[in-house]
Amino acid sequence: MIKFSIRNMCPAGKQALTCFLLFATVFVVSFFSGNVLGFSAELWALRFWGPALYFCLFNFILRYMYKGFTYEVSIRSAFLGAAFSSGLFLSTFDNGWRVFGLYIMILTFFHFSEFMSVALTNPRTLSIDSFILNHSVQYGLAAVASWTEWGLEYYFFPGMKIYFWLSYVGVLMCIGGEVLRKSAMFTAKTNFNHTVQYVKQPDHQLVTHGVYGVCRHP
Repeated sequence: MIKFSIRNMCPAGKQALTCFLLFATVFVVSFFSGNVLGFSAELWALRFWGPALYFCLFNFILRYMYKGFTYEVSIRSAFLGAAFSSGLFLSTFDNGWRVFGLYIMILTFFHFSEFMSVALTNPRTLSIDSFILNHSVQYGLAAVASWTEWGLEYYFFPGMKIYFWLSYVGVLMCIGGEVLRKSAMFTAKTNFNHTVQYVKQPDHQLVTHGVYGVCRHP
């Protein structure tokens, strides 16, 4: 029986988790500092330019401290942590930006949790591709199309973005999809792989229990 725990996680997984949480925390503190300290011209600069400068500074530090695979994991995790906090900040707005903020949070959490799930369940297959950020050209085009769609709707039809209850239904659907997918990954354990396998490994098994008992391709 395979047990999953942060303590027993592979080094790359721990590095990813550390960088994600560190950058997410730094960006949250920067973005929400005005809520605690009040607003001033100097604080506005810190609130919006500070995070960008922090990211550039930490990028140089990470580049100096780590090389190769470790750096690639660190910078991607840091970027996703920063983007997640940016989405959290946007989700506090009272207009259509709230919807975009929720979208960013869901998107960044998905990519980061994919890497972490592989780190916990099948670390021998862990790679930069486990983030699936460079999934495919089609995926990139779909993402850009969704951003463009939101921008056009926000600019030309702002009234479409005030029905937040509909967006929350979408959020619940995304959460449900994440729970289903991650349940499948943790059920399959080492039998899961992001890449289609054409050769049967000696230890590979067909999983039919758990979530696979009710859904063949969760």
